[in-house]
Amino acid sequence: MNITEIFTKTNELQKPSYKILAKNKKMTMKTNINHASVLLVMDIQRMGMGFLPDPAPLLQNIGKAIAAARTANIPVIYVVVSFRNDYPEISADNKIFYQIKQSGALLLETDEGTAIHRAVAPEPGDIIVTKKRISAFAGSDLEIVLRSFKTEQLVITGFATSGVVFSTVREAADKDYLQTILSDCCEDPDKEVHNILLTKVLNKQASILTVKEWADSLN
Repeated sequence: MNITEIFTKTNELQKPSYKILAKNKKMTMKTNINHASVLLVMDIQRMGMGFLPDPAPLLQNIGKAIAAARTANIPVIYVVVSFRNDYPEISADNKIFYQIKQSGALLLETDEGTAIHRAVAPEPGDIIVTKKRISAFAGSDLEIVLRSFKTEQLVITGFATSGVVFSTVREAADKDYLQTILSDCCEDPDKEVHNILLTKVLNKQASILTVKEWADSLN
């Protein structure tokens, strides 16, 4: 057998392998990747709900999101803001939170108003993360929890859109998380601000869906 015959024979033996590799590559490309997700329920605390004329629609929609997440085995993480007695975490240089410190009674760990609203109360197995500023990441161990879950996508709900939702989405985007904001599971005392943020600002860093659209996508 000369060198040409050897080369031809070798190619014939290798061709099936090439076909298998091509087939496997094609199959891999068709496979849909399911990114690990968590549902964030942020600042849905009793005191905060008092800033809305009627918090019932927001609470009902968040309840639907929580139910959909549990059905799909998606972890639910609650994020709350609270402080120790005498507010040692708050500096006089922080304009927003120093007003809370001067009140002497708001958002303390022992305050009933700091508790998560009973309409969306946590269940055993849900995680509660405590933060110290506006973003869900600020002063909390949220990122450590997300890393332990190998989370890639955050599903965002919360109050207020101009507060925890805005700050968390911007910071999470800088951390390269994929994000989905459930538009009817977020609310703000200023409806115009809520609409502008969702339609002109945050939609550049997150997908915007209703709770129904998101829940349907899980089926």
